[in-house]
Amino acid sequence: MAAARAHRVVVLALDGVYPFEMTIPVRIFGTAEGTAGEPLYEVLTCSLDGRPVRTSADFGVTVEHGAEVVATADTLVIPPFICGPGADGNDPAAMDWLPSELAETLARLPAGARIVSMCTASYVLATAGLLDGRRATTHWNEAEHFQRAFPQVEVDADVLFVDGGQVLTAAGVAAGVDLCLHLLRRDHGSAVANRVARLCVVPPWREGGQAQFIERPVPEASQASTAATRDWALGRLGRPIALAELARHAGMSVRTFSRRFRDEVGMTPGQWLTRQRIEHARRLLEVTDLPVDRIADEAGLGTGASLRRHMAQAIGVAPLAYRQTFRAKASEAY
Repeated sequence: MAAARAHRVVVLALDGVYPFEMTIPVRIFGTAEGTAGEPLYEVLTCSLDGRPVRTSADFGVTVEHGAEVVATADTLVIPPFICGPGADGNDPAAMDWLPSELAETLARLPAGARIVSMCTASYVLATAGLLDGRRATTHWNEAEHFQRAFPQVEVDADVLFVDGGQVLTAAGVAAGVDLCLHLLRRDHGSAVANRVARLCVVPPWREGGQAQFIERPVPEASQASTAATRDWALGRLGRPIALAELARHAGMSVRTFSRRFRDEVGMTPGQWLTRQRIEHARRLLEVTDLPVDRIADEAGLGTGASLRRHMAQAIGVAPLAYRQTFRAKASEAY
């Protein structure tokens, strides 16, 4: 059977684009390979007219394509950009209407294609009516204004990204990396996404529901971190791990460990352990034929019934349905 063509990701660079976010898709999707080393994605960058665009920095970028390639996209990504009069700062409040050229470009997107906004590019999607009646996110600093400007959108400022199926929104800056890795995982499974994350030297998985703003992501020099204990726990997911045991490993009191863990990770140790166990179970469903009860045991979730309940809450899919869906996608891709 002939291999399917690579999924085409088109990045639309608008005037004033932020360079870092613009390059995230090519770095993440462009690194993904299949079992035979074939590229799984083709990433094209375009501007509205195919001409160079200025960036939010002190340089411009030259692109190879005009907006006509949007009509060939399987996924369209819109990075954030400086909008509004002048170039002295981001003024998303000015995004209250779509320039005709941009509206025509969005209209070229094929039915069934995905569209992704990063950071305040969510204003483009909302202004185009693509977020009406949907849950979405944007940078936390603009969330209040965004909600006032678009009351028909359910704004969630407390998450890294929102997966709405065909329409996806990411919060600020590095959350775009998380969303692209999430799409890799959705398309091709954890093994591919984790391999890309390792090559790019970024965390392989941050749940979309994790908080955008963590009070103390890097501990002060005089403080110990919980990172070593998190690594230790990841190697022991198959057995019960009590909070007191985690605190003891970190050399802290339970109270200090709990506070520092939440400051660094944005959730409680118990919530984090459950998410890691669900992710481990997903990997086992993807790459093994182990029965559900065995996977539940190896992931530290006890019984198959417990695994089914946790997966239904986390991703809305039962274990066997997840395995079948993933294998069907894998066979189509390869």
